[in-house]
Amino acid sequence: MIVISIECSHKRGMGHFYRALNIRQYLGAAGEGAVIVLNDDKRAVQILESISVIYEIVDYSDITTNWEKTIIRKHGADVWLSDKFSTGVELARHVKNEGVLLAAIDDCGEGADYVDLHFCAMLFHNLRGRHIYSGKEYMILNPEIARYRRRRTALNKILVTLGGSDTYGVTVKVVKILKEKGLKADIVTGPDFQHSDELKREAGTEFKVYTAVPSLIEKFFEYDLAITGGGVTCFEANASGLPCIIIANEVHEIENARYIAGYGGAKFAGYYKDICQDSIDIRNINIKRMSMAALAAFSLNGMKNIYHVIEGYRKHYAG
Repeated sequence: MIVISIECSHKRGMGHFYRALNIRQYLGAAGEGAVIVLNDDKRAVQILESISVIYEIVDYSDITTNWEKTIIRKHGADVWLSDKFSTGVELARHVKNEGVLLAAIDDCGEGADYVDLHFCAMLFHNLRGRHIYSGKEYMILNPEIARYRRRRTALNKILVTLGGSDTYGVTVKVVKILKEKGLKADIVTGPDFQHSDELKREAGTEFKVYTAVPSLIEKFFEYDLAITGGGVTCFEANASGLPCIIIANEVHEIENARYIAGYGGAKFAGYYKDICQDSIDIRNINIKRMSMAALAAFSLNGMKNIYHVIEGYRKHYAG
């Protein structure tokens, strides 16, 4: 049994939550049990309830009661996979004290010093942990992408999708810029988007807005260029063959954006506070070349590679 520990909120976004669902899906197909541990986020809990996923609600600010031990023993877990961006020292110690294999994904917290396995596909500096596995081969992407990959050859339709929450309402700013440039696009907002009234006023009837589509990956298939944030979405779009213009919604996304742009399937427009008309420039975009580069850059084997490593160390721990 594997614990998948995540945290999500309007401020933090829902990327880690959706990645947890992809992890759980892979583990289930591999015959592995999993429980998702998360903070009390209303939107996330609604989704988990709707798809009948085993989960536990915790208070991550509670660093004294050792609720980690309770969860480990209740579910018989032997692996704890932390994907909450910043694992605390106390959480890591509590897990390790139970003799459980502790793994983490792209973790910037002080608890990363204590992890047995650290998978770093979107973290590039100050990598910590007993055993570090870095590189895009450990990037976890939605397996649904395999059904919807295609090479783009011309720019006809643009999609704007800036995350499950779009904390700072960047979508509204992008729509304003596109209008000023005489461009049109479709928009997908996520389940925790809280700027609907502003967007409705700005979009008018020129922009079609989709709210929380059942499958963003399937939606990608219809478009030739996406304007995205610098989280998992831009990597999944590129893996689908969809070129991107990336706006970093958080400071740590700047490095992600520059990294993926280096493979040729995306362009970095800048930090959200700084974007302007000149930032979103499609005049010199070669869609065919970018799409080919994107398809060549990213595979869908990340979770398979991670699980293979976990299984190897798990046998060592069991022995």
